[in-house]
Amino acid sequence: MDGDLVMSTIEFIFDFGSPNAYLSWKVLPEIAARTGAAVSLTPCLLGGIFKATNNRSPMEAFGEVRGKLDYERLETQRFVKKHGLSSFRFNPHFPVNTLLIMRGLIAARHASVEGPYVAAVQAAMWETGEKMDDPEVVARVLSAAGLDAAALIAATSDPDVKAELVANTESAVAHGVFGIPTFFVGGEMFFGKDRLGQVEEAASL
Repeated sequence: MDGDLVMSTIEFIFDFGSPNAYLSWKVLPEIAARTGAAVSLTPCLLGGIFKATNNRSPMEAFGEVRGKLDYERLETQRFVKKHGLSSFRFNPHFPVNTLLIMRGLIAARHASVEGPYVAAVQAAMWETGEKMDDPEVVARVLSAAGLDAAALIAATSDPDVKAELVANTESAVAHGVFGIPTFFVGGEMFFGKDRLGQVEEAASL
């Protein structure tokens, strides 16, 4: 709009498989509204990031640490309550292989339907608990959202789509990313939903 200036961009290194990515995604529009920043998703494969950086999921890394995962769940409950995210449900099929739906996100971007695609897949993953590594389930979810499921799923086999996801993931690792959600503002990296306050401060500068 005339007179509206985007002060900065919040780059969101993103994979549907992270519950904290979902929670961050729900809160980022508020931060964007307060700061005037744009939010840009960079689709990456979390499994690829973990493999490249010798990282592991919190369940694997902290599963034997007494009280650690219980505290992580408490922090999630606090975050959900603070931001009124009552629709959030932990996916019963977790961990979900997100290769198909992440390639689908790139295909959706190419087809100019990124917004509705992300909204539909996020809701299926973290609100209604769908098994989003099952192509039939993915097709049903996308069709219900009014998207061309057949075309999007077919596009996930496109070599250019595959290569773009790999390139995004490799670039993220090269820039220091070791997990998701990660954010970049003006070249500065922030990791985790608990750094969103710092993300907002950086976007306000």
